[in-house]
Amino acid sequence: PTPKDTDMEMEVPDAAMNSGGKKFALPVDSENKATEFRIYSAAAPHMRAFHLSWVSFFACFVSTFAAPPLMPIIRDNLNLTSTDIGNAGIAAVSGAVFARISMGTACDLFGPRLASAALILLTAPAVFCSAMANSAVSFLLVRFFTGFSLATFVSTQFWMSSMFSAPVVGTANGVAGGWGNLGGGATQLIMPLVFSLIRDIGVTKFTAWRIAFLIPALFQTLSAFSIFFLGQDLPDGNYSRLQKSGDKHKDNFKQVLYHAVTNYRGWILALTYGYSFGVELTVDNIIAQYFYDRFNVNLHTAGIIAASFGLANLFSRPGGGLLSDIVAKKFGMRGRLWTLWIVQTLGGLFCILLGKVGSLGVSVAVMLIFSVFVQAACGLTFGVVPFVSRRSLGVISGMTGGGGNVGAVLTQVIFFRGSSYSTETGITLMGVMMIFCTLPILFIFFPQWGGMFCGPSSKGITEEEYYMSEWNSTEKDKGFHKASLKFADNSRSERGKKVDSALTPSNETPPTHV
Repeated sequence: PTPKDTDMEMEVPDAAMNSGGKKFALPVDSENKATEFRIYSAAAPHMRAFHLSWVSFFACFVSTFAAPPLMPIIRDNLNLTSTDIGNAGIAAVSGAVFARISMGTACDLFGPRLASAALILLTAPAVFCSAMANSAVSFLLVRFFTGFSLATFVSTQFWMSSMFSAPVVGTANGVAGGWGNLGGGATQLIMPLVFSLIRDIGVTKFTAWRIAFLIPALFQTLSAFSIFFLGQDLPDGNYSRLQKSGDKHKDNFKQVLYHAVTNYRGWILALTYGYSFGVELTVDNIIAQYFYDRFNVNLHTAGIIAASFGLANLFSRPGGGLLSDIVAKKFGMRGRLWTLWIVQTLGGLFCILLGKVGSLGVSVAVMLIFSVFVQAACGLTFGVVPFVSRRSLGVISGMTGGGGNVGAVLTQVIFFRGSSYSTETGITLMGVMMIFCTLPILFIFFPQWGGMFCGPSSKGITEEEYYMSEWNSTEKDKGFHKASLKFADNSRSERGKKVDSALTPSNETPPTHV
């Protein structure tokens, strides 16, 4: 560690221990959330949770989008029409709409470990059953139920927000979400390769694609058991143990839900995320077939091109999360909001351009640039989400994540279902919708930090007052609000470079990191 790191750890030695006196491998804040993000570490509990979350989300992405790269074969085997294919694509992302909202609530009440492991195990049978699909209806159903697994994105973001402190939470969320999303690109390579290997040993192509689905099904099942046996909900332990010991109270579902649905910031982020992640999901569903049909490339080449879109998540979404944290150090929450709006708007412009160009080489180049911006916008969104609500973090995450799936469903229904629009026209119009649906970010305002065009409220509202408003006097008397107080203290970094001029309550001691 650097001298600065050493000094920080010396100043707050108690914060590096949990209630049992066990030291953490990473420096932590007063909530025992890690203040550093060490990507090459697998230390428990912080970095182990990170690796378990992104790998499991990756597995779910591979399963959900295992069908599109093999669609030309599946289409011929099951006699699917373009409408059947469009409906199946919509089904794959529509199931996760309510699953994501439910997952957020489950994370708030039972913890991300149990919630994600249970969902992954419950949806794995649908992946196995994909091998038995024999009609348009059965194919649609298995894609629908497999798509529920994408709700693990919510548990991934909730888990990272529970493990990492404000200065690095955008990075942690971005890398976990981005590397998980890599599954959408990896499956474009994995499934054609597995299919080819099976076919080359003498299996007919209409049987080979069915056997190939066993690989993502087994991968997904294994990831669920890994989370259950190796994961931990919070830095200090699992929800069940902490609730039994009295270190964490079991929250009231109605109150958690109320404070989420009445916070307008969550709804705006759900809308904008619908046209960043929602667009990404749509492209995952259509891009291989688009290049196969429009530019007459073979299945393998179309798969490689489509994979390059999803594989950009290796750096693009993490880059968005990292950028969010970097600008926040100087400009605070206002910087996070400005950067999100700029990046997502640019993504919309490149999406419009992608639908306009008619050359294979130029289309691939524009697609790659577009992928970087749209995926970075996803990472930037979840640089803001953790600060909307402390008490209802899971539901807010679920609302935002669900918004991504709603955007994907609406976009595919309007532009890519049937033959109302050509695929290239649909892509262009999708870019126009991206730009317009990003504009509401202009209206997000945090009274303690400000918004894009104005500073903090003149009433002098502090972080403590903002997050304490989610608790009533009875709950405060019982001490239920203490975790929110710690979070408020640690979120003062969102004031940006003018932090020294920000107010601190008279009964609070200014934290040493300010």
